[in-house]
Amino acid sequence: MAYASWVITLAASVAIARATTIAEVCTPSYVQSSLVFGSLINGIVIDSSSVTANIVTDASVNGDNNFPDAVFDYCNVTFAYSHNGADDQVHVWYWLPTPDTFKNRYLSTGGGGYAINSGTGSLPGGVTYGAVAGATDGGFGSFSTSFDQVWPLENGTANWDALYMFGYEAIHELSVIGKEFTKQFFSMGDTKLYSYYQGCSEGGRDGWSQIQRFGDEWDGAITGAPAFRFAHQQIQHLWSNVVEQNLDYYPPSCELDKIINETIAACDPMDGKTDGVVARTDLCKLHFDLSSIIGKPYSCAAAPASRFSPATPAQNGTVTGKGVAVAKGITDGVKDTQGRQVYLSYQPSATFADAQTQYNSETNSWELSISNFAAEFVLRFVDMVDSSTFANIDGVTGDTLRDWILESWHKYDDSLQTTWPDLTPFHTAGGKVLHFHGESDNSIPAASSVRYHESVRKIMYPDLSFKDGNTALNEWYRLFLVPGAAHCSPNPTQPNGPFPQTNLEVLIDWVENGVAPATLNATVLQGDHIGENQQICLWPLRPRWSQNGKKMECEFDQASIDTWLYEFDAFKLPVY
Repeated sequence: MAYASWVITLAASVAIARATTIAEVCTPSYVQSSLVFGSLINGIVIDSSSVTANIVTDASVNGDNNFPDAVFDYCNVTFAYSHNGADDQVHVWYWLPTPDTFKNRYLSTGGGGYAINSGTGSLPGGVTYGAVAGATDGGFGSFSTSFDQVWPLENGTANWDALYMFGYEAIHELSVIGKEFTKQFFSMGDTKLYSYYQGCSEGGRDGWSQIQRFGDEWDGAITGAPAFRFAHQQIQHLWSNVVEQNLDYYPPSCELDKIINETIAACDPMDGKTDGVVARTDLCKLHFDLSSIIGKPYSCAAAPASRFSPATPAQNGTVTGKGVAVAKGITDGVKDTQGRQVYLSYQPSATFADAQTQYNSETNSWELSISNFAAEFVLRFVDMVDSSTFANIDGVTGDTLRDWILESWHKYDDSLQTTWPDLTPFHTAGGKVLHFHGESDNSIPAASSVRYHESVRKIMYPDLSFKDGNTALNEWYRLFLVPGAAHCSPNPTQPNGPFPQTNLEVLIDWVENGVAPATLNATVLQGDHIGENQQICLWPLRPRWSQNGKKMECEFDQASIDTWLYEFDAFKLPVY
């Protein structure tokens, strides 16, 4: 749907002079005068009685991964709207900076998991950069209600309205309403409003859902570790369990930790710098043999039960051949019983989150712990059952995962897959994308982002070579793989790794000043090197350190690049 069809027009009689203090504007009546209420807006009716507005002073944020520490004042606004002819209500939430700190910017934010928003977690990032920041509840009932709580309606009955709101429509409405509300609230007139987006994980998919559909919705977007290719992504969580079941071996947690720690120690220096960070998982794939770990001793102290896990006993042993086989099977990616590639998997040095086993104190043995991510998706979205846990995965093989993926791919291709590779409208409108992904992500494989970037390159620049196509794509869409980083966050197993905390500042500079990030600015947020500034290489270049780890260069290494690329020969259709 074109942006022009959504524009909210304020009646000519409501011309509000630009106020100078937050006290003058942060009132329900002023908010109401900044919107058209009770009027149909291409199928949307805003409920004027739902408006709330209050001033918040000396709000502070610190220790966030996605924006620097700050103290600020803002106007906290919420209101609701409905769709004409539907018995629904959608709530939106906007934080507006004070008039003297507003910098003609608007920011939409997304969610995580099955949540369509991140609560107050993402909104400060907009206000601290002089932007109005918005979030939506998707019409699911409250800002704390997730999509999976309203899907399915009953066993076997789909909630299609909620699906499409979650898939892309709610974020679109949030942005269109939010931009026009911002213009009217600050009486901008013809002044340019720069519009942005920031989100990670499901929030990253939220961002791509708009970039792929609405070319001129935003001037720039930050899409971190996106959960696109939804059917493949959710079901691949079960692959680790299938590998363990096929091998009939359930590694003790300490053995898995030992395999990861030994991998990190072996692959850390391959980039030319020994700092506890694996910045070249591709070189790790090429040059490290997991079998070399077999026989190495491990030892872990007993751990008491917690809210998230049962108690575990003291563990002492040596890494087994079966433990290494489990690790290899996981990192090789999902395969069917004919050996055909179904999907990709995690990079070496990512922790085996999906493979974690549970200790049975009655049998004194380690047992399978089935991934709830995959179980819930299969039950809710494939079988259409209001449930989220498997009793077991008896009989489940790579063929089963392939078939589940194909079924849900068909079913949700137009809503959740979010892999449309032709971004011509967005590019033509002048949009910019800053896409990042933790290289040691243990939830959404980093190669997933490389796969999509490659799909866009091939579709947008089919007649150019790999190098030239990437050069052309990098003019407006840039991908950065963050060394050592976990899922949307720094990694406790590689604490000296950098994290791009100032992404929005970088994107603003690119959009408003034309300063494209040759490397991505990042900061070490934990560990021995906390506070240290580092730069992250632009894909497809890879980091290489010289002078005893003192100087970094970004090199082109075709053999390394090839390790990131997969052929999914289990499917006849292209997997973008």
